[in-house]
Amino acid sequence: MPSLQERLASILRDVLPVEEESDGGLTVRHDGTFASLRVVNIAEDLDLVSLTQSVAWDMPLTKKLSDQVAKQARDSNLGTVTLTEKISEKAVQRNSGKGAAKTADVMLRYNFPGAALTDQALRTLILLVLDSGAQIRRALTA
Repeated sequence: MPSLQERLASILRDVLPVEEESDGGLTVRHDGTFASLRVVNIAEDLDLVSLTQSVAWDMPLTKKLSDQVAKQARDSNLGTVTLTEKISEKAVQRNSGKGAAKTADVMLRYNFPGAALTDQALRTLILLVLDSGAQIRRALTA
């Protein structure tokens, strides 16, 4: 019987471009976004699929963006939407982030036990999460 990680690669390869990473993770691309999928063993007989989707990156960090991300986080049924603030490399080199233009990345994270799901159910759930992230991307970049 194939491992959950092997099943993920097999069922997603049919519908998405899949890159198998050297550390065992998978990278997939969907509708302008990309995501990392990994299987994490939490306890004996409990493996979680950990999906982290980069929804938008290098966005100007404004109050409008923060408010939009907060709305998406409230409205999301599949996963947790987070905003990660970044300071420009030049500001870091000057050892100061004050007054520097800030940008942000937006991520969608979703973890779920996948071993008991059929291949079709597993693929469908992953595609639903990825599509949710793509919808969030469209809302933020419109």
